[in-house]
Amino acid sequence: MSTASSRAPLAPLQRALGVLGELLITAGVVLALFVVYSLWWTDVVADRRADDDAASVRQAWATVPSAAPPAGAPPRVYRGGGIGFLHIPRLGKDFDLLIKLGTGTDVLNEGVAGAYTEPYRAAMPWAGSGNFALAAHRDGHGAKFHNLPELRPGDKVVVETRDTWYVYTVDRTLEQTSKYDVGVTAPVPAGSGYHRPGRYLTMTTCTPAYTSRYRMAVWASLTRTQPVDRARDLPPELS
Repeated sequence: MSTASSRAPLAPLQRALGVLGELLITAGVVLALFVVYSLWWTDVVADRRADDDAASVRQAWATVPSAAPPAGAPPRVYRGGGIGFLHIPRLGKDFDLLIKLGTGTDVLNEGVAGAYTEPYRAAMPWAGSGNFALAAHRDGHGAKFHNLPELRPGDKVVVETRDTWYVYTVDRTLEQTSKYDVGVTAPVPAGSGYHRPGRYLTMTTCTPAYTSRYRMAVWASLTRTQPVDRARDLPPELS
């Protein structure tokens, strides 16, 4: 009798622990599903959207007469919402990233690079001077800049527009700064080592991976341009 009575009070505790264990297992499953959604399914959806929009832009280009824009001309937004493409050989020969205007989640979640419109409006590559500043997700929603930290000084980055290839050379990387550090996208970007106006390219993304705690930046300067000829080979930097 004494043994049975001593065990009786444990029954409610055991049931409570059992319920708690089931809740923890359920929470773990939900968390795992959320991670799958965030890091895999959003990539799938974003990649599909970006591929469709990129195809629309290239189809539109095929019907537009070739004419390089004047130095101060605003970007032309083509069907599909794109203004050009970003190529980074260091990140793969097939790295072909659509560029759109804006850096809000409504743009970047589409699996593209976004040109800054605030607080500093990105200068287009054909401008006489300025900073063509871009952002893209590091993780999820295409994760196009996941491997951006692999870039090194001397690497080439190519911006493709309807009429011109713009070839940049990476000069410097800022591994970490505050996400409120807007100076990295200024016309003469702070911390870049540039001290006078020029024709610059800035690429930014979140860091460390799988967080949005800080930002990193890669800066490059224009090396040369080459007219686009769809019937000829790619620039040597991409071939």
